[in-house]
Amino acid sequence: MDPEGLKSDFGDKMCCIGGEGAVDTQATLPFGTREEVIAEIIERIEVLGKGGGYILAPVHTVEPDVPIENLLAVYETAREPRG
Repeated sequence: MDPEGLKSDFGDKMCCIGGEGAVDTQATLPFGTREEVIAEIIERIEVLGKGGGYILAPVHTVEPDVPIENLLAVYETAREPRG
């Protein structure tokens, strides 16, 4: 799904909670670089978090093919202060 389109169409009527912060759990999280995970998390925070209504939260399971570095990148990026 397109995060910008969802936020534009329904942003004031929905709350978005995505597995691992709405990062792509089939491609980016298991196979992306740490930098790609960070970029996707920042983009989700900026787009889905604009004006509120975004909860960055984990899914109930993390597949074994996800590198620990990528999982840590999700949490570390979420904790960084934003302007």
